[in-house]
Amino acid sequence: MNRALPVLSLLFLLLVWEGVVRGLAIPPYVLPTPSLVLLTLWSSFGSLAVSWWFTLKISFGALGLACLGGVAIACVFALSRPLEAALLPLAVMLQVTPLVAIAPLILIYVESTTAALLTCAWVIAFFPILSNTLAGLRAVDPNLADLFRLYRATRWQRLRLLLVPGALPYFLAGLRISSGLSLIGAVTAEMVAGVAGRETGLASRILEASFRSETPKMFAALVLLVLTGVLVYSGFNALSRIALWQLYGERPKENH
Repeated sequence: MNRALPVLSLLFLLLVWEGVVRGLAIPPYVLPTPSLVLLTLWSSFGSLAVSWWFTLKISFGALGLACLGGVAIACVFALSRPLEAALLPLAVMLQVTPLVAIAPLILIYVESTTAALLTCAWVIAFFPILSNTLAGLRAVDPNLADLFRLYRATRWQRLRLLLVPGALPYFLAGLRISSGLSLIGAVTAEMVAGVAGRETGLASRILEASFRSETPKMFAALVLLVLTGVLVYSGFNALSRIALWQLYGERPKENH
């Protein structure tokens, strides 16, 4: 029953929205009804699908780069305190700087628009993986660490056999966060860039629809973005549960 509550709440809000718009005779260019948004999404899906695929490519490309860079740098930091002290503050500065402030600079210095959008999405998705993975590498059991030192394990052996397995849950938590942030970064960067043309994402379709006062199409593209974000997060959440189940040999507990 608890799992059905969000769906029932959403359906109730959509019904209220539909009733208010119809009852007050609000024009579609001001606020379309949910039914009109769904009809627009259905009729325009062919053109929106191309942009949706472009947004997905940017998001997953940035997420992949964030995983590679975040995990690699976290491992280096875990093995070298001086490097962590020297470089981690730079990563923090990059994270706390608003994307809309640095996106124009990235668009200036990176010639390819696609590469610039990928860089912007990477910037916002990188830090959660770095920080979570580093926290996991630091959270190793002190007794096990003493045991590895007792047997004179090399740094590579400590990293491969002790630190990485213990950091996996932390990495997966960061991955769930970054999966949504990479989508946000891709859309935000494209909004800032204001690019147009064939090789553009859903953000460009929203901007084009706003210039033409096609409000139903704006909502249709937004619905597609929201559904994508929910599916991406749910997919990585399920992946993390399966990975932890395989690692620890027990079924994850269900939340009731």
